[in-house]
Amino acid sequence: MPTSPDALHHLAQADPVMARLIAQGQPIIPAPHEDLYLALLRAIVGQQISTKAAAAIWRKVQALFPPDGYPEPAVVLLLTDEDLRAAGISRQKAGYLRAIADFAQRNQLDHAHLSQLDAESFTTHLTQIKGVGRWTAQMLQMFALDQPDVFPEGDLGIQNAMRRHYELPETGRALLRRMTELAEPWRPYRTLASKYLWQSLDNTPAESY
Repeated sequence: MPTSPDALHHLAQADPVMARLIAQGQPIIPAPHEDLYLALLRAIVGQQISTKAAAAIWRKVQALFPPDGYPEPAVVLLLTDEDLRAAGISRQKAGYLRAIADFAQRNQLDHAHLSQLDAESFTTHLTQIKGVGRWTAQMLQMFALDQPDVFPEGDLGIQNAMRRHYELPETGRALLRRMTELAEPWRPYRTLASKYLWQSLDNTPAESY
């Protein structure tokens, strides 16, 4: 389903920089899905590495789960660190994947329930899982749930894109404050604006979710 024309119109009217990015960019097609467990696993695999590297490691992870490549929680919990290291997963990330599998086994990743939570409640719930922070929760909201008004100010790609396109000299907390101010006119479509910022750098994390 293509992006709403209302959302594109709002962003273009609200911000001339965003209007340019939309005009120069490619259409963004949302692809929400209900498997939050799988999305979380992929988010952890993709943390702090490039999209290309994440995709390659994910294929190796899937190979650990014949015949269909689906990492059932009970099976993930049985894998050793050595099994996962062979697929390119660090010992630390292996622990995080098991924590997600345990959370899923306890029926804590129900889509129907989690999709009804507001942003802060959703983040609070997911960050109970070791290794899952605010950024990961935001990625699930933006991609798996396709929630329209999420702004991941802590994402390095978003910071780099906004520093480039808005010519921001600030760093640290001052940069985050300035970014948040600039994003205010984008409401209630900050998710879409963020996706155009990622696209402008040609490193959108969308493929990881």
